[in-house]
Amino acid sequence: MTTANTSLRAASRGLHFNSGTGFTLLPLDIGHADYVAVVDPDTAFWALLRKDKLAGAFTEGIFLESYRSKAASFAEEMKVLRFGLKPSCVYFNPTDRCNLNCSYCYIPETLRRDGKHMSKDDLFRSMDILKEYFAAIMPAGAKPQIIFHGAEPTMNKEALFAGLEKYHDDFRFGIQTNGTLLTDDDIMFLTDLNIAIGLSLDSAAEIVATRTRKTWDGSSVFAKVLATMEKLRGYPNHSVICTVTQQNMEQLTEIVDFFHEREVPTCMLNPVRCTREGARQIKPKDHEMSVHYLKALDRTYELYKKTGRKLVVANFANILISILAPQARRLMCDISPCGGGRAFFAVAAGGDMFPCSEFIGLPEFKGGNLFRDNISDVLATPAFRKVSERKVEDITPCNGCAIRNFCGSPCPAEAHEMNGGMEQPGAFCELYEEQVRYAFRLIADERQDSFLWDRWDKDTKTTLEMMSL
Repeated sequence: MTTANTSLRAASRGLHFNSGTGFTLLPLDIGHADYVAVVDPDTAFWALLRKDKLAGAFTEGIFLESYRSKAASFAEEMKVLRFGLKPSCVYFNPTDRCNLNCSYCYIPETLRRDGKHMSKDDLFRSMDILKEYFAAIMPAGAKPQIIFHGAEPTMNKEALFAGLEKYHDDFRFGIQTNGTLLTDDDIMFLTDLNIAIGLSLDSAAEIVATRTRKTWDGSSVFAKVLATMEKLRGYPNHSVICTVTQQNMEQLTEIVDFFHEREVPTCMLNPVRCTREGARQIKPKDHEMSVHYLKALDRTYELYKKTGRKLVVANFANILISILAPQARRLMCDISPCGGGRAFFAVAAGGDMFPCSEFIGLPEFKGGNLFRDNISDVLATPAFRKVSERKVEDITPCNGCAIRNFCGSPCPAEAHEMNGGMEQPGAFCELYEEQVRYAFRLIADERQDSFLWDRWDKDTKTTLEMMSL
């Protein structure tokens, strides 16, 4: 990580903003009537300044002096977040197969239709290998996280559930499922073990939802997913993903109402990942999607004020936390380098290892095999390093962007497959830009906590507090 104020060759003493070796502090219009943000792109430091005080802040001593006193610690915190993380999570596919044929899926159709199940014995062997690995790198008493992912993990239900039962004291488990194969007994089993359960539903209207999420013969699964959602009502450890495409972006406010009515505690409004061509064909335009996205966020606030019950949009909440407390982020996609191959990695049904699930189906990003190779060696392979060493300073125009360390220019898989390389930006630049500006407006109006999990800041501390200028 390089910053303007670390030069050992220039004679400048760094006395002034934005010149010599002084700190780079860029004004950022956040669309607020009274406030503008000021950001150090390297350290992710920010301050909200009244517009009529902006010029004074850049010339009067107290602002500069306060920041200079903490700048080194800000830089070190960002360095640890970006380059010092070790894996604590695995996205684990117990099967290649899926009973659905969603139009935007990142796993190739041949794998989803004809791939293999992992045997129960191999799943147990995997858990033992991972348990030993994490015991060696994580602090005593800390539990690593295993998220059973897809394809559709419940297609290999016997091995999956056996693993959940045997190893539930060793890992924090989650399962991302389309929900169509879960019986009442299955739901009781998962909730009794307090397994995090993620479902997927793309619209409150069946006809729209079925355009992107359907069976191999084109049939709807809407009713089945709704039935599973209803059975999870009141279970605090569940969430629903809505993948945002051209097909549903205009209905995001309605989907927020729909989820809130069904007491979903957390949702994700995920812009479609454009790793494969099927997803790129239904990618919404950033500027059009942003309008509907922010209206949906506004709606979550209205519902919270009306009912006292939050619906946290987790991927936006992560952007908001990246501003408020960067090291408290829960999702590791929106940093640079991203969490793929650093904070987490993915294991496919045959044991093959990838930096992230998005790379399953892209053979050049296979770093090794869990059953044959040492995990630490796999993390150091060129296949993994392509992802874990991709940093925003190497990407144009991101390297000149004031908010580059709030966004991180995700996703590397999208950048590689859609835009032609790791040194290219991701698919949704303007959406991230608008989310950051929206987040700053919330902070200026002191509404940020209404969009975050309760007690999100329990383990955070204030490094520098400045009076409003």
